[in-house]
Formats: sequence, structure tokens, C-alpha cells
Amino acid sequence: MNIIRGQPLNLIRLFVFILVAVAAVKLLSSSAKQRYSNDLNSFWEEKKSLESHYQVMRGPEEHAAKLELPQGNGMNQGRHSEDDQTSKDFIKTEMRLVHLDLKGAAPKVTYLEKIFPLLSSLGANGILIEYEDMFPFHGALEILKSSYAYSTEDIDKILHLAEVNSLEVVPLVQTFGHMEYVLKHDKYRHLREMEKYPNSLNPHLPESVSLVKDIVTQVLDRHSKSTWVHIGADEVFHLGDGRESKNWLNQNNGDLGKMFLNHVKEIGNFIIKKYSGIRLILWDDMLRSIKLDTIKESGITEYMSPVIWSYIKDLKTEVIESYITKYSASGFRSVWFASAFKGASGVARMWTPMKHHMDNHINWLSVISSVKQHQSLRFQGIVLTGWQRYDHYSVLCELLPVGIPSLAVCLQTLVHGGFTEIAKKKILETLGFNDINIQENVCVGSGTFPGYDVYQMVYRIHTSLKEDVKRIEDDEAIKGWFTVYHRKHSFGNPYFMERFGNTVQRTCTDWEKFLETFRTTMETIYFSDTVSEWLDVYVNPYMETLITIVKNYDDIIKLNARPKST
Repeated sequence: MNIIRGQPLNLIRLFVFILVAVAAVKLLSSSAKQRYSNDLNSFWEEKKSLESHYQVMRGPEEHAAKLELPQGNGMNQGRHSEDDQTSKDFIKTEMRLVHLDLKGAAPKVTYLEKIFPLLSSLGANGILIEYEDMFPFHGALEILKSSYAYSTEDIDKILHLAEVNSLEVVPLVQTFGHMEYVLKHDKYRHLREMEKYPNSLNPHLPESVSLVKDIVTQVLDRHSKSTWVHIGADEVFHLGDGRESKNWLNQNNGDLGKMFLNHVKEIGNFIIKKYSGIRLILWDDMLRSIKLDTIKESGITEYMSPVIWSYIKDLKTEVIESYITKYSASGFRSVWFASAFKGASGVARMWTPMKHHMDNHINWLSVISSVKQHQSLRFQGIVLTGWQRYDHYSVLCELLPVGIPSLAVCLQTLVHGGFTEIAKKKILETLGFNDINIQENVCVGSGTFPGYDVYQMVYRIHTSLKEDVKRIEDDEAIKGWFTVYHRKHSFGNPYFMERFGNTVQRTCTDWEKFLETFRTTMETIYFSDTVSEWLDVYVNPYMETLITIVKNYDDIIKLNARPKST
């Protein structure tokens, strides 16, 4: 009886167990599907977020470039990661870049280490570095670097110093004009637009394009944190005069502007595809004469910004505004300007005219305020250029330490909207002077900024050396009894010669001692080739005159008034 009664109970238990098992299987299946669905949604959300990120970093003006997400070995991925808040801040900030033109008188890194904090304190938030042959090119490009070029360790240190001083680094790589440092070499002579001139690249040769891409790649691979790259493209002299260019123009209705833009576009497309997130800027002078529609059709407005430059003191704001209007209508979304704090008022100038450069910046302030009228165009920043040479072959312009007071005046004028008392006070406190005489282009008192010794020694050379030599040459006794004719024929009257002899000898000795100290001081900032070049251009012509007069005097006075030689 107990066995019979237990059978229905066991059946009930078995039935309940089966129901529980089925429910469990359904529950597990549903959970798995939900997890798979969640994972799938998470994958697409992550991909969508990544795509959105690269669009944000390029900005609205670059969406049309339709760049793919980074692929390959990942060397340049993460150029602008989500954690790179500095890059985002720079994009939103109106930039004040100080230009370091290294194609002449490139400072030692030890000097840059002292200067970068000064730039930051005066109002700069970035530096535009034009390396030219000071970059440590390697491999097939090694021929391009100077024997005094920075090492890769130097470049890394420069970038680190800039970062700790909150200075965005924008490398400038010439890609079309001003290619002298490349095209001067026999290896690349055949790539010139005109065989006679080393200025401009022939854009029609595949090797030309490959060369530029290789140069850009080596530079940008060492600047992984840079938000912008400047591709130069100014003053492409003789473009259209080469044989290949003439053939192209004959087949394309003589459209020189389109030919220029084709090369710029090819280099630009290469850069934005290889270095996702980076933005491009270029000098605007070649764009000024190109038709608006031609610029628009090129597509470069989607990812490039023009840098409108003018360095004259009486800047014609209406002319600049006409360029702004044209570039806005062409489709550019942002614009840069370029002023100058030195190196733009004379090809062979030793001393910086502060008044000239301050006036230039005051006029630029008017232009900057006018950009607001163009709602589709945003003012991104201004480059304070400090040219060291007009081109690779020209003489040195004013040295950087000599231009520091002018740079301070220009930066503070931009910061405060004019050369105000607040601006002047900041400059005096920062540079250590007692006063600034803008009209006379001099500072009063003993400065404390890095390079002040060079500043004040160059000032003495600038104001006294030429005058001392002229004073000696204009001496009545020399003009009457010690002319070139007297020296040529080795004769003179000691009675009159003794009137100027001590002065000439003392002047020459004093300058020789001074210049020995000057050379030593210069070599704390510059490499020996820069020191020698500067002395050869600005000092030695006068010293050679002095030394020759002294030597002739010593030789002739010993002859005791003998008859002239025949």
C-alpha cells in the first residue's frame, strides 16, 4: 500500500522537475541573447564614438575629407586621444605663435631652455619652428642636414621644454617654394622648377612629390603631439616657367592657380590621411591671385587655413580685409595672420626697429577685430615671425637676443590691445630694464633676460664701430698725409702722422679686446659657424680697415720720411 501511494507522488515530483529544467533552459537562453545583444550594441557604440572623436578633432571644416579611422602599425594613432585635453584647448584658443627661424643663427638648446619660460610669461602660447637644415634628417635625406643640426635627442628636449612651458609646437616644413636647402644639392638639382634657380620645386615630377612626403614624414613623426603643421607654400618663384609646367599650362588653359593648388592638395591629402587629426596651415600669398572658384573647387578649404602675412608698419587694413573676404567666400573656416617682431625691415639689419614692429602689430589688432564680421570664418591665431634670413642664401638678420625687447613689446601689445602702461610695466619687470624708448628703438638700464649680454654688445657695435672707423678716416691729418696713395707708395711725414698714430692704435686695440669677449659670449648661445658669419658680415669689414691702417702706420713710421716708392 505504501509503495502504491508513493508512485503518484514520484510522478508529480518528476513533472515539477521537468518544468523547472525547461524554465531554466529558457532563462539561460534569453540571458545569453541579451548579453550578445549588449556586446554588439557596445561594439557599435564604441566604433561610433571613435569616429565621432576623430570628427571632433578635425572640426566641422574637415568632415568632408572623410578620413578613415587610423589603420596600420599604430605609429601615429592617438595623436589626439580623448585624454589629450591640451590639444583640445589649443584648438579652441586664439594662438600667439613665436616663430623660430632656424635656417640661420639657430640657438643652442641650452639657450632655448632659458627663452621658453620668457616667451610664455610674455603671452605666447606656441612656437612655430622652421627647422630647414637644422632638423636631424636620416637615411636618404641625411644630406639635407647641417653639420650643426640638432640631434633627435635635442628635438625631443625642445618639444619637452615647450610642453612644460605650455607652448604648442607647430613645425613648419616648406613643400613648394623656399626649397633652397634641398634643391641646392646636386642630388636634387633635377627637381628644380628652373634648373638655374634653387628656390622652387618642379611639381610635375613624381620624385618631387615623394621627396616632399619623405621630408614631411620625418618631421611629423617626431611631432606626434602637434595640433597643426605649417606647409609653407609661399613665394613659389618661377612657377610655370619650367618645361613640364609650360606643357601642363598649354593643356589646361594656362591655369597657374590650379597647377599650384594641385600640388598643395596632393601634399595636404597625404598629411591628413597619414596623421589623423592634424590641421594644416599655409602662407597665403600664392592664393591671393588665384580665382575664388578655383580655390573652392580644389577642396583644400576643408582641412587647411591660410596665414595672411604682412610685416610693414603702415599695414593697409583694407587690403588685408579684402583677402579675408575672399577666403571666407572660398570656403575656409578659419584664418591665421602673421606679423613680425624682427627680421622683416631690411635684409642686412643688425638692430631691431621696435617702433616699426609695434606699429605693425597695432594695425593687426584692427584687422583681428574686423574678422568678427565674417560669421563663417574664425580667427585662429597670429604668428609673430622672427626671420633670421630672407632665404637660405641671404645674410643673417637681427639675432634673437637683439629682437627679444621687440618681441616683448609686440606680444604685450597683442595681449593688452595696445602698448598700454600695463603692457610696458610687464615688459620692464620681465626684461629687467628701467625704461623703453620706442621712438629710439632702445631700452634703458641693465637687462636681466637671457641673452642680454649679446643685446648690449651688439648695440655697442651697432652704434660705435662704424662711427669709430669713419672718424679715423675723416681725420684731417689722415686725409692730408696718410691717404691710400701715401700707403700705396709707403711714404709719409712723421710730424703729421704722430698726430693720429696713438688714436688709431688705441682704437684698434680696444675693439680687438672687446670683440674677443663678444665672440666668447656669442658662443654660449650660438654655434661657431653663426658667430663667424655674423662677424664676417657686420664687424670684419670695419676691423680690416682699422687693422690695415695700423699696419700701414707702423710700417711707414719706421721709414723715417724716406722718399716715396715707385
